[in-house]
Amino acid sequence: MDIQVERVPLKDKPILDNLLSMYCYEWSQYDKSDVNSQGSYGYRIGEYWENEKFHPFVIKVDGVLAGFVLVNNEFDIHTDYDYAMAEFFIMYKYRHLGIGRYVAHMIFDRFPGKWELKRHPHNLASVLFWDKIVAAYTQGNFEIIRSCPNVLYHDGTCADILSFEN
Repeated sequence: MDIQVERVPLKDKPILDNLLSMYCYEWSQYDKSDVNSQGSYGYRIGEYWENEKFHPFVIKVDGVLAGFVLVNNEFDIHTDYDYAMAEFFIMYKYRHLGIGRYVAHMIFDRFPGKWELKRHPHNLASVLFWDKIVAAYTQGNFEIIRSCPNVLYHDGTCADILSFEN
C-alpha cells in the first residue's frame, strides 16, 4: 500500500471542497450543524492558499483520494503554539488500515513544534484514535483538557483539547 500526503495547489481547491462536503456531512452527526441555503456546510477553505501558516493536504492510497488534512495556526487555548490540527479525514474504506496513524505521524514530523488538537468528545472513534496516536507519537508526553469550558462546538458541547510538543 502506497500512502501519499500531497499539498493541495490552488488549482485543485475544488477537489478539497468535495472532500470537505463528505467530511462536514459525517461531522454533522456530532455538532448538529445544518447546510446553508445553497446546500453547503459553508466551510471557508480559501484561507489555506492566502495564509502561509495554513497547510492543505490530500491523502492518496495507491494513487486514489482517501482523505485530507488541514493544518493551521488557529488555536483555541494555546495562542503561543505553532500548529493546530484543524481537520483530519480518512474515508471509511481506508479506516482501520493504519493509514490515519501513518499520515498523522508524517504530518507531525513535517511540522515540528508545539501542537494543539481539538476533538468532540461524542465522536468516540476520534477520541480513541487521537488518544492512541498522540500517546504513541509522544510516548505519553502530552496533555488533555477534557470538556474545556472555553471551547464549545456548534451543539454546545465542550471540546477536549490535546497538546504536545515534538
